[in-house]
Amino acid sequence: MEIEKVGIIGAGQMGNGIAHVFALAGYDVLMNDIAQESLDAAMALIDRNMTRQVSREKISQADKEAALSRIKTTLKLPELGQTDLVIEAATERETVKNAIFEDLQPHLQPHTILTSNTSSISITRLASRTDRPEKFMGFHFMNPVPVMQLVELIRGIATDEATYSTCQNVVKKLGKTAAMAEDFPAFIVNRILMPMINEAVYALYEGVGSVRSIDTSLKLGANHPMGPLELADFIGLDTCLAIMNVLHDGLADTKYRPCPLLTKYVEAGWLGRKTQRGFYDYRGDEPVPTR
Repeated sequence: MEIEKVGIIGAGQMGNGIAHVFALAGYDVLMNDIAQESLDAAMALIDRNMTRQVSREKISQADKEAALSRIKTTLKLPELGQTDLVIEAATERETVKNAIFEDLQPHLQPHTILTSNTSSISITRLASRTDRPEKFMGFHFMNPVPVMQLVELIRGIATDEATYSTCQNVVKKLGKTAAMAEDFPAFIVNRILMPMINEAVYALYEGVGSVRSIDTSLKLGANHPMGPLELADFIGLDTCLAIMNVLHDGLADTKYRPCPLLTKYVEAGWLGRKTQRGFYDYRGDEPVPTR
């Protein structure tokens, strides 16, 4: 089927980035959130990010204006029922996602495809709670969405071929690359990335190295653009912990046990950049290690 109108649930870090790339690719976008301030902040951020793209000659001013005109916002979730493709990008909690799909379900068109931007939760399980498991997929973008080229497409056990092909074509139209992942805990990227971050936290916890030395070692020794602790702060330590718990619970292997220090930081509310403190303190002019 041809996708023309896309509904995005959640105007946060991922949701606004997804709206950005879909609008630039020519799709009509309807973005929903529970707070008007979140929608306003998302639109302002999309405007700033597109302005940056114009200044770098990635897009033209006309492209930016046309894309912004394609994005509409709403506080009313049922309005997204009239879209062809829904991408849920709400909080990474299964109960929240299930409630959203349950509230949206009575308003959906028969052909509407449901997807989730979840980074780790079972697609098969989410799909089973809806009236259309065959039209349900994982549509996992990487952060920051306008920059990162990969999209993980995750089929649930019931996902049909037409739904998968349609989502593949959407990814192509966005100018991104799709990687097909099976529906196992954390899929591909986070299955590999999060244990590395968790091991870096263990190295810090056990005194193998300081925050600075661990990040410097991986940047210069493994040619990573960002050290693992710096990256954890960028992602959000609560998100890292949630994914490690999904891996630990879903695969029942002790190698996925979250580091107690990661848990402690989350308990303290030191979640990384978004709270100004994590493995680094961001409240000054330069980030300073907190350990």
